[in-house]
Amino acid sequence: MPEQPPRPGQPSQTGPHRHPGDPNDVRKGQVTSPLPRETFRERFLARFTDPAYRQEDAALDRLERIAWDAYQEGRKAPLKHKAGPGYADPDYELSDEWRAASAAVAAAQQRQADPATPSRVLLVCAAARNDYTCPGEMSKSWRLSERARQQLEADGMEVNVLDLSLLTSDAEQRIFPCKGCVSTSMPLCHWPCSCYPNHALGQVNDWMNDIYPRWAGCHGVLIVTPVYWYQVTSPLKLMMDRLVCADGGNPDPTSTQGKDVVRAKSLELAGWDYPKHLSGRAYGLVVHGDVAGIEGVRRALSDWLDWMGLIDAGSQARLDRYIGYYKPYATSHVELDEDSGVQAEVDNVARALARAVRQLRAGELNTPDRGLVPPRQK
Repeated sequence: MPEQPPRPGQPSQTGPHRHPGDPNDVRKGQVTSPLPRETFRERFLARFTDPAYRQEDAALDRLERIAWDAYQEGRKAPLKHKAGPGYADPDYELSDEWRAASAAVAAAQQRQADPATPSRVLLVCAAARNDYTCPGEMSKSWRLSERARQQLEADGMEVNVLDLSLLTSDAEQRIFPCKGCVSTSMPLCHWPCSCYPNHALGQVNDWMNDIYPRWAGCHGVLIVTPVYWYQVTSPLKLMMDRLVCADGGNPDPTSTQGKDVVRAKSLELAGWDYPKHLSGRAYGLVVHGDVAGIEGVRRALSDWLDWMGLIDAGSQARLDRYIGYYKPYATSHVELDEDSGVQAEVDNVARALARAVRQLRAGELNTPDRGLVPPRQK
C-alpha cells in the first residue's frame, strides 16, 4: 500500500461492522473526492497574487501543472530509498526526510543520556505576539522567558529558547496540524511524525522536524504561555498535538508500510507497549493572563506533561498569575514592570526546575510511583 493514503473517491461506507478486534474494520466515507482541478489551481496561484509575478505567468502555469500531477499521483515523499538493516522491512522505500528527522532525534537522545554533557533546558515562549509582525510589540511571555533564561543560566543550565511566535513572523514557517493517526491506531503514529512533509499537498517547511530533537535533547522543559480565550495559544497547541507521537508512537514506519491502516491495527491489537519517548524529563510552567482562564490552562498543561511521563519540579515550578487584572491591554507591559511579585515567582520557577534537573541527573529525584506499570496503557 502506498505511503500516501489512497486517494479519495471510494464508495462511502460505514460497515459492515465486524466484531471488536478485527483489524479489517476500517470506517470510510467522510471525504470522498479530491479537490476539483480549478480549485487546486486557484489555491496554488494565490501565493503569487503580487503583480510582480505577472511576468512569470507562463512559468507559474508550468509549475502548477507539475504540482497538480503530484497531487493526483499522491507523491507525498518523492525522495526515498530502501530502509535497510534495522527496520522491520528493510526493502520498504523510506522517506529520506523522515530518516533524517529520525537520525536527528536519535542523536539528541544520545546526547541527553550522556552524563558528561551539560544540563539542558528547553525554554518555550508560547505567545503568538512579537514586534516584527502586526502587534508591533513584544509579548509579556517573551519578557518572562528572558527572565527565566537568565536565572536558569545563572544556575548552570544550558538553555535552548524556542520562540513559537516565529510561526507568525517568519516567512513560510509552519507547524501543520496533527491528522489524528493515533485515533485510528497507535502504531500508525510514527516517532517522529511521518505525516509531514507532504509534497503532494504542498505541506512543506514543517517546523516540527527541528522541534523534535530539541525536546529529545533536553533534561528539563519550561513553558511560558499566556491565555488566549481560556486556552493555550494556537502555536503551543499545534506543537502539543504534534508531540502525540512522543507518547506511544511507532519508531519504525516500515512496520506499517507507511500508513497502512490494517497493518497498524493488527500491530496494536497484537499488543502495543506505548513507549514514552520523552519520559523522565523535568518540567516547569508559567501561565499568565489578564481576566480569566489561568488555572485551567495550567492544570491542562500539567496533565499533558504528566501523561507523557515528565516530572514536575515542585509546586513553585507550576505558576499561574494574572498580570494587570482587568486593566487596559495598552498598559500591560507597565503592569508587568511594576509586578515585582510575579517577577520573583518566575525566578523561583526557573530555580526549582534547575534543581530538579540536577537531582534527576544525579539519580536523587525519585517519584513515589516510579516503576509502577499502569494496568491500562494508552
